[in-house]
Amino acid sequence: MSTFATATPEEVLRERHLTDEEKADVLCRMAYDAAELAVAVEEGMPGEDSDLQRPILLALDQLRRGLDVEHTGPTKQHGARLLRAATAS
Repeated sequence: MSTFATATPEEVLRERHLTDEEKADVLCRMAYDAAELAVAVEEGMPGEDSDLQRPILLALDQLRRGLDVEHTGPTKQHGARLLRAATAS
């Protein structure tokens, strides 16, 4: 799924060749990467802060008709919890 490296969350949602589970996987990976970048910038690493986290989470919310925002993972990225919440049926 490396072809989605520069895709927007909206483009992932519109992709007809992916199942909902594959879309959720791509979006979760995008969310984790955006969180990694935000943490790096917060900790003083050079780079620009990204505004992608919100659109990615909104796309996941639209795809899954809700996200578990009350419970988060043990790291700043919340990746493992986000993935479980997004793929739970």
